[in-house]
Amino acid sequence: MPRSLLLVSVLVLTLSTSACAQNAQNDHLINQAVSAAPDTLKAGAKVLSYKDDGTFQTVREGSNGLVCTADDPNREGFEAACFHREMEAYVARGRELRADGMTGRETVAKRGEEIEAGTLSYTDGPAMQYIRFGDEAVYDEATGEVLNSRLRFVIYTPYSTPETTGISPAPLGPGAPWIMDSGTWHAHIMVTPPGQ
Repeated sequence: MPRSLLLVSVLVLTLSTSACAQNAQNDHLINQAVSAAPDTLKAGAKVLSYKDDGTFQTVREGSNGLVCTADDPNREGFEAACFHREMEAYVARGRELRADGMTGRETVAKRGEEIEAGTLSYTDGPAMQYIRFGDEAVYDEATGEVLNSRLRFVIYTPYSTPETTGISPAPLGPGAPWIMDSGTWHAHIMVTPPGQ
């Protein structure tokens, strides 16, 4: 075989192997991210994942208004989240502020100031968020499933109160819905099903 043909063959094989490895990695990231989503919305969800520098990249474009994020490999435990696209700017801003050293509650306060000032877009509600999480949860590459995990549901309903919704300001028992931050821009209904 002529040397030039051999070099071309090696290059094609190398590129093909690299593309297959990248596709497999993307499949794993997609499986992680959509593990939080309802089955009926998984196929059309936009998928984001962390890059090595901690910023986000789009792994797959979406078609149904749901945005899902894969687990952060640099944090302990497992957490994948899916949320309505109206929440994407809010969630992205939270990542930026955490990267600058703010705590979770500090980022909420700062984003609230920006929402009130009209510089950060936010939902008028309701807007859904699904979170698959667990300190002991792990992603199984062989099955494409997240093991030892739980789901939590958050419905963003700005300025809602127990009076406007009939929903308790505190959980009545395991898995019962309740309103957190009632009456504020950050009001949201929490539902954490008991030990799944």
